[in-house]
Amino acid sequence: MPSQRFTVESRDAGIRLDSFLTQAGVWPSRSFVQKIIENGGVTQNGKRLKGSYRVAPGDHITVEWEEPKPLTVQAEAIPLEILYEDSDVIVVNKPRGMVVHPAAGNYEGTLVNALLNHCQDLSGIGGVIRPGIVHRLDKDTSGVLVVAKNDQAHLSLSAQLKERRMKRLYLALVHGHPEPEGRIDAPLGRHPVERKKIAVVPGGKRAVTHFRVKTYYSKYALLEVRLETGRTHQIRVHLSYLGFPLVGDPVYGRKKEPVPIQGQALHAAVLGFVHPRTGEYLEFETPMPPEMQAALEWCGKH
Repeated sequence: MPSQRFTVESRDAGIRLDSFLTQAGVWPSRSFVQKIIENGGVTQNGKRLKGSYRVAPGDHITVEWEEPKPLTVQAEAIPLEILYEDSDVIVVNKPRGMVVHPAAGNYEGTLVNALLNHCQDLSGIGGVIRPGIVHRLDKDTSGVLVVAKNDQAHLSLSAQLKERRMKRLYLALVHGHPEPEGRIDAPLGRHPVERKKIAVVPGGKRAVTHFRVKTYYSKYALLEVRLETGRTHQIRVHLSYLGFPLVGDPVYGRKKEPVPIQGQALHAAVLGFVHPRTGEYLEFETPMPPEMQAALEWCGKH
């Protein structure tokens, strides 16, 4: 059973234990950390700590966790568009309509199912359901995504993501005419009423999105969007909050969508990161999928 020990410094005084451990960047997510805490894996002088514990300077915190269970998600022979692959990472162009990893009620046809058929050496940090998955794209968001093939690569990529050193540029087709460029700094959290949705809420997690207009159409605009943070549904919620919802967005968009497209017109066009082993900067770019290109052409004609 692996373990890690931390000594709390004065700058971290008063932070919740689960937040403190998440910020350490050793584990892939806050939920992963919370599971370790719930299982009694975080102690101080032999005493189990709760996630709500406020750390104090000089605290010596020990974390022990079980290795991820062997992968049990079924491999499926689903075609993959592989942009790059070596012994540490695999970079793919995820198509529209494909879910990244299995979830309740959706255990087949995902990117993870396809990856397990292609290669067996995926990082175990994400657990049984999300092996190798460092970051995600929504089902109908297409584009570049990097997957870790070992734990060292996973931790390195997760740290780059957390420290905002990973380059992520998106193309987004929106209703209306935003300013030529802008910055949205608005906290995100669960919608207070519709719990399956994300919303701009007081006290939410800080979220920052940058955008610039590439092309204006009569009633629409094509934006290049850069993520400074990476919250769930961040681009979709932020642009809707600003009054320029994504074309085709079934959750945060317009109830009646005139543009002929199913699902949000959002494409992860560029992804850049430092290779976890070689230190070389790698960058990948993919064109918009045909469905989004067709929507763009429709907007240009109407």
